[in-house]
Amino acid sequence: MTSNRLPPIESIPQLSTTDRAAILDKLFEPSVPLHTLSVSLLRERAFESYHDLINSIGTQLTELANSNSTSDSEWLQSILAAHPRLGQGNVESAQSRAEQAQLNTEAESTNASLSQLNDEYEKTFPGLRYVVFVNGRSRSAIMDDIKERISRGDAVAERDAAIKAICDIAVDRAQKADTAK
Repeated sequence: MTSNRLPPIESIPQLSTTDRAAILDKLFEPSVPLHTLSVSLLRERAFESYHDLINSIGTQLTELANSNSTSDSEWLQSILAAHPRLGQGNVESAQSRAEQAQLNTEAESTNASLSQLNDEYEKTFPGLRYVVFVNGRSRSAIMDDIKERISRGDAVAERDAAIKAICDIAVDRAQKADTAK
């Protein structure tokens, strides 16, 4: 599987564990906890589309979110934390780096403000990372959003928003990826 390709959806159950994990990495972010949660789902179930696959993983994540188990909550947090902080200078994922590119063209003072907002968010919502589908929005729009979410102070809503965001990002990545024929 090349870096810009996804295999045909109908072939996924026959792929190796490594290739199924690579699909998750391409759609979401590299995350061993996500591999553990979802690689078997990709073997056990046939999907009609990548959107269907992403919705199924979103359901798994929502089940973790709704669980009363502390370990499930920690598992979900580790999956969500695989996404880099917005505005972070050293983003490992090439996809996240490209998606955040317009955020990194602002003045250094704006970068520092976003870093402070990330810190405030993580203090307000311990164990969560601010995740949002950037989708071409300006840094100021992102900063307004994070401020609003911090002031709302609702950890359950934040967890749900993070799950929605990583699934929205995954759908966008699937739409932009070449699908092998």
